[in-house]
This record gives sequence, structure tokens and C-alpha cells, in this order.
Amino acid sequence: MSELFASDILADQHIIITGGGTGLGRHMAERCASLGATVTIGGRREEPLNETVAAVRDTGGKAEGISMNVREAETVESFLAEAEERSGPITRLINNAAANFLSPSHTLSPNGFDAIVKTNLYGSFFCTHGCGTRWIERGTPGVVLSIATTYAETGSAFVLPSAVSKAGIVTMTKSLAAEWGTYGIRLNCIAPGPFPTKGAWSRLVPDPSIAEMMKKRVPLGRFGEPHELTNLVVFMLSDLSSYLSGANIVLDGGEVLASGGQFNDFIKQDREGVLAMFEMMRAAAKA
Repeated sequence: MSELFASDILADQHIIITGGGTGLGRHMAERCASLGATVTIGGRREEPLNETVAAVRDTGGKAEGISMNVREAETVESFLAEAEERSGPITRLINNAAANFLSPSHTLSPNGFDAIVKTNLYGSFFCTHGCGTRWIERGTPGVVLSIATTYAETGSAFVLPSAVSKAGIVTMTKSLAAEWGTYGIRLNCIAPGPFPTKGAWSRLVPDPSIAEMMKKRVPLGRFGEPHELTNLVVFMLSDLSSYLSGANIVLDGGEVLASGGQFNDFIKQDREGVLAMFEMMRAAAKA
């Protein structure tokens, strides 16, 4: 892939990426660093953080990894403070950390609902609030980019906590874009469709036949590729999008226009078989 952006388009930016040690978060970290940014990635597990930091540094980029749990406000504040101590003032935030699993909603436990909503919605709020208050106190601009999902707008069967929390993120983005614009702070969302990653695919798409079914839902006839997401991320973080705020950009090959909720196809299948598959997936995830 030939580079679409100037090599220094993100120079002088210190970008926080939650959940940046694996999957699409890692792709974002590597791409932003390759374009001049200093990136600080946060996550619960130190091993993938260290691997991603090493990969960025091996190619000449600047990166730090700090262990944190987005569900806990105090941990997030400590993470942001340490990030600034190591690499200077934060200028950009990507709310990427997320959790999800397939479950029939009538058997969903309070703890299961809580775990997803706290990771997705609370975590995004804690990080956004922590960065926003810093920028407002300093009188400096900033950019927040949150990773939502297409079914934040439509809803979807079997992923109720994820749909609720991601819809909350979109609404938070729009609300703060209106409130914080006067401070020079821009907030936007990207709502990706299906982008295969090892972690998400193992929890949500464990069978090749399901993957094929999902692919047929996309008018373009294929899944998204990481560089297609990171191209949009770079654009939205950079001054190329300096007048864009409060937007939720759907990046899904037209899937939501053609099909609606991403996991709604399961309602057309034998319900007992679907529930048995969910149990197998849950057992595999715990193994």
C-alpha cells in the first residue's frame, strides 16, 4: 500500500490509544507512530502492550505502553498522568478498548451486562473526561476519536450490552462536541462493520460458515482491511478534518444499509441451535 499521507502529518502529537496492544488498536498505534506521532497504548495485559511497543520502536517510532483498566476511574487517571509524565501533554485520544460477547438477553447476568457497559461506555467516558479536563484547564485544543459500531444506531440481537454502551458512546460524542467545541475540542466516532481480528473473531465468529454469512451481508462482498480503518483514523485525528466534529462515520462496505443489525441473522435460525453455539463459544473463551 502506498502512503496516502505526508510522513509527518501527525508529528508533535501525543496520542493515547486504549486497547492498543492487540487487534485493530495495534494497527492504529503502528500507523500513527509511522506518521510522526508519539503513541501511548493502554490495556490490562502487559505482554501485548510490550509486543506492540517493541514493534513500533523497531521501525523507528515512539511508543510507550502502560497497564491500566478502563473500568476504573482512578486507574484511568493514573494512566493519563503517567502517560504525560513519560511523553508530554496528551493531544489526541482514541477510545478503542471494548468488550463483547454473544448472549441471549433473557439469560444475561447483571455481571455480564455490567462488564461490557463498564468497559465500553464507562471506560470511554473516564478517558474522554480525563483528557478533556486537561485540555480545558490548559486552554489547548484536542481531538477525541471513539470506536463505535454500526448497530449503535440500529440495535442488534444477542449483543444488547454492546449495543447499549456503543449507542451511549455515540451520544456522548455528539453531546460533548456541542459543549466542548468552544474550547477547540473535536469529538467524532467511527462505526466499523466487520473487520476480522483474532480476538473479536474468536468470540463472535467462531465458525467459517458464519463468516461467509456475514460477508454476504456486505454489498461490497468482502470484509474490511486494517489499512482502510487506519486511513480514516489518521484523517480524523489530523488537521485535514479540522471542521469535522460530532460525526459518526460508518465504515462497513454498505452492510448496515442492506442488512440492519449485525447479528440479526441469528434470529432466523433454530433458536436452540443458536443458544447451544453460544454456550460452546463461552466455554471455549474460558478454556
